[in-house]
Amino acid sequence: MHTLEPHYLWRHLYLAAEDERSPFYGYQNSEVYFTDKIYDHIIHPQWDNFGAETVFIKQLYADYEESYTILEFMGEWNDVLHNDIMTLKRDVIEPMLEQGINKFILLGENLLNFHADETDYYEEWADEVEEGWIALVNFRQHVLDEISNYNLDHYLVSGGELDDLEWHRWSPKKLFQKVNGIISRRLG
Repeated sequence: MHTLEPHYLWRHLYLAAEDERSPFYGYQNSEVYFTDKIYDHIIHPQWDNFGAETVFIKQLYADYEESYTILEFMGEWNDVLHNDIMTLKRDVIEPMLEQGINKFILLGENLLNFHADETDYYEEWADEVEEGWIALVNFRQHVLDEISNYNLDHYLVSGGELDDLEWHRWSPKKLFQKVNGIISRRLG
């Protein structure tokens, strides 16, 4: 897991650590020291620790005019043992909502497991985005099954074309346009 790093091809376009409106403003990543781990596995130092024990994040991009952000996840999202959604919602999502972000693209191909519990924070998040949305892109099928089993898919947009997007080759704007188009067609 230590070689699995967040998407880096957009670093010339956006760095959350340099964005005063980001909850990751001023966050320092080591280029050489491996300081974080998931269970007994060290992880690449470019992942950002937001206070959860087994899931890490990277804010890859934010566009405040279009009101969206792109977040990449890695690890095990565990609401049962660690209430990761509460930590994510309070420490990452709420500051973004305060900055006008209401469209969230969550990249989940590096999310290895998901353990759901209560729906409260998901419902709250979905209510607070109002005209926006929370889209799950490239999540693994067993993760999507867990999300569906707990009816979290009432608050999160997933499935269909969102399960297999070749986003790595695109610009952040193209990814947003693609996801927004998919969601618009579903709602239209």
